[in-house]
Amino acid sequence: MIELVVFDMAGTTVDEDNVVYKTVRAAVNAAGYEFTQDQVQAYGAGKEKSQAIRDVLALDGQEHSEEEVQKIFADFKQRLATAYRDLNVREQPGAADVFAALRQHGIKSVLNTGYDRATAESLVEKLGWEVGNQIDALVTASDVPNNRPHPDMIYKAMELTGVASAEAVAKVGDSQIDIDEGKNAGCGMTFGVTTGAQSEAQLLEAGPTAVLQNLSELVDAVVTKECTK
Repeated sequence: MIELVVFDMAGTTVDEDNVVYKTVRAAVNAAGYEFTQDQVQAYGAGKEKSQAIRDVLALDGQEHSEEEVQKIFADFKQRLATAYRDLNVREQPGAADVFAALRQHGIKSVLNTGYDRATAESLVEKLGWEVGNQIDALVTASDVPNNRPHPDMIYKAMELTGVASAEAVAKVGDSQIDIDEGKNAGCGMTFGVTTGAQSEAQLLEAGPTAVLQNLSELVDAVVTKECTK
């Protein structure tokens, strides 16, 4: 029986017009590079953002110092703060309805994200969501020692919600690393969703339980497993 669903934010539950990865690309390329948006999303999606920058830079096959990575990361954070200040952030269609439907079945919803806590909280506030209302907890890259694909954020979500077994957890996200994170945690189900950074074909490469075209399909998938146990 699924007791908890851990949701990624950008591209999964939050529609921010892909501004994060557009901003990653802008900050990296401002440092003298010419990476494409497809490269940034293929190698940076779902990751803590300094790691995303590190992995995108590695595509040129050259050595890149941590000093360079952190300089680009600092520029990224400034650019993102400016972008978010003026951005009309929206939920992915039906996200709050999905949280409510899961709650009706006794299933908790937690957001987890490669954002730092300040950024994540600002997004949640813009959406009008609250811990204890629409969602049961928020776990960010700032809250754990190791970020995706390590399972730390999922384990933290379980701790916060009192869920003892990872078999009772489903993970959903728009990138391969979300699926990897779920598998590394031992989640009973993992789902890709095609509303964000990566395509259905890319998501299928990670071997999820299923790939969803939108979040509204999730409730039936999770509740069906609940009913077959």
